[in-house]
Amino acid sequence: MPAGTGALAGADAAGGKRSDLPVRVVSAAVMVGVAGGAFWLGGWVLRGLFIAVGLGVLGEWIALVLAFEKRLSGRALWIVIGLVYVATACAEAMALQATPVELLWLVGGVIAVDVGAYFAGRTFGGPKIARSISPSKTWSGLCGGIVAVAALFATKVWLADHALDPAKQRMAALEGTGLWFDIQMALLAGLLVAVIAQSGDFFESWMKRRAGVKDSGRLIPGHGGLFDRADGLIAVLFVLGLIRAFAAIVVS
Repeated sequence: MPAGTGALAGADAAGGKRSDLPVRVVSAAVMVGVAGGAFWLGGWVLRGLFIAVGLGVLGEWIALVLAFEKRLSGRALWIVIGLVYVATACAEAMALQATPVELLWLVGGVIAVDVGAYFAGRTFGGPKIARSISPSKTWSGLCGGIVAVAALFATKVWLADHALDPAKQRMAALEGTGLWFDIQMALLAGLLVAVIAQSGDFFESWMKRRAGVKDSGRLIPGHGGLFDRADGLIAVLFVLGLIRAFAAIVVS
């Protein structure tokens, strides 16, 4: 699962935490290895990964809720919201499992948002988006994330749909769409993914602020919890799940 940029920026900004870099690198390599192996094996192994991550995120969600919400009714409501939020995202991931390449591109897009936002924010700085929620997030970082994911999706269109498939080029020409139209759609998709992923990051940061904690958990050395790593991806999958459900209702 992709890592959010907030923790990266925070660790880099605090000189005393530079020694955590080897631990973070090893943890990241393990995460990539586990996720890559699950994608390679597919089937119930990949579904098992989705379920395990979903349960882990839900557990961290509940822990945050118990820390900032004292009313029993409020806790119950927040837990139901978390269950719907995480379950919808996991269900959408399983639905996309039928087209694993597309799911990989989506995961790569969320990672591109994080990487683009991190480097653009560090390079250009500038005004903060919401200092009280996430002090490290800047508007320049958001723009960098949009550019990164849009470039990735545009490259996907060029390579997978046109440059390497002459048949699709001919079909697109007959349908009157063509490469430029598909690239425009890819750029729009990149914009939406970047905004939704960053919104998911902000939402989790807001929950942590209310709970008075830095990380959602301690499962991943140097990285925090599963929710810290998957916040943006879960938000994107949740929105896609809502769109799929709405489309199913309209069609029926």
